[in-house]
Amino acid sequence: MRSTRLHRAWIVAAVALVAIVGAAGFRATPGVFITPLQEEFGWTRGTIGLAVSVNLMLYGLTAPFAAALMDRFGMRRVVSAALALVAIGSGVTVFMTASWQLVLCWGVLVGLGTGSMALVFVATITDRWFVRHRGLVTGVLTAGGATGQLIFLPVLAHLVEMSGWRAAALTVTACALVVVPLVWFLLRDTPQELGLTPYGAEEGAEPPPARPAGGGAAARALRVLREAARNRSFWYLVGGFAICGASTNGLVGTHFIPAAHDHGMTETTAAGLLAAVGVFDIVGTVFSGWLSDRVDPRRLLVAYYALRGLSLLILPQLFAATAHPSMLVFIIFYGLDWVATVPPTVALCRRIFGADGAIVFGWVFASHQIGAAFAATLAGVTRDHLGNYDLAWYGAGVLCLAAALMSARIAARVRETREAGILVR
Repeated sequence: MRSTRLHRAWIVAAVALVAIVGAAGFRATPGVFITPLQEEFGWTRGTIGLAVSVNLMLYGLTAPFAAALMDRFGMRRVVSAALALVAIGSGVTVFMTASWQLVLCWGVLVGLGTGSMALVFVATITDRWFVRHRGLVTGVLTAGGATGQLIFLPVLAHLVEMSGWRAAALTVTACALVVVPLVWFLLRDTPQELGLTPYGAEEGAEPPPARPAGGGAAARALRVLREAARNRSFWYLVGGFAICGASTNGLVGTHFIPAAHDHGMTETTAAGLLAAVGVFDIVGTVFSGWLSDRVDPRRLLVAYYALRGLSLLILPQLFAATAHPSMLVFIIFYGLDWVATVPPTVALCRRIFGADGAIVFGWVFASHQIGAAFAATLAGVTRDHLGNYDLAWYGAGVLCLAAALMSARIAARVRETREAGILVR
């Protein structure tokens, strides 16, 4: 008789979801700080954008090393330490007096902390704990990023308006510390620790092979990069995901609120619209995860990038002092597509690179954040010199269309790999 007891994998996934929600909310916070910091300290948007860029870049570059560290030291230790780092970085900002301190605290410390809880954490959880519904769980956990944005942005925008940006920074510190005990006591690294098999695995199935211990986590992450770099599909994934980051976290996530403010919209209203992107992203990403279990993920990427590019080309005409219906349509459409790219990208990394898929995805995700970092800085500089963000929106739209073409090339390269007998399933 089959047991009706809840499999521990779902509890682990729920704890991971809480941590991912927090990490996304913490990382997205600078979007509501740009105008207050500019008004208080007189820093340009380009200067503040530099701190955001460092945050975004470290958020990505930390990911592959975090995946290897999770293999070596365990998810529980790595995620708990990351939350403590976020708390320190956010809390210390209330004492800063110079822009380099913003770069150090929010750029370096919060970037490293949130990067350790980035989407490689999702790939690691699903690889270890799930066989059945792996794509769907990937979509749900990825949507946690949108949920974090949904929860934090309106609250923090309200705090900034009512009590100042320091109150918002201390709120982030408190929230990060609250999550630490939950992670420490409920998260477990593998089902084998508890005498279980992954959810959906057949009884008596062999556990995954042990990860190589020699050389350390950093050495393994670099070795996986060297091996993946010999596969052209890796570079198509890297290029597409760099553009994905530029068009989401780097541009819209960082500059949508100040861009809307330039057109007379209040920051609270703009933050609410950006949070609404998160609402619809939950739907789009979960559905994308479900589709990734059933549809060729390469075709999904082509569709997602092409539709995103077209929507960004229209956006500059939609800004106004109020949230009119056309802008709301954009928010719904863009929200559905926001990080819908993640489940098919994770699926492709797993399919092509097998047991190293989580670390390969870490490197692909690093490109996502490097693209986001460049976009955050360049968009700020564009605004400082041209007085508006129009060029940034149009450029991102064109790049997304290029990402669709790269994704179409992945299909050809994967077929060749399968025919050569190299593809690992």
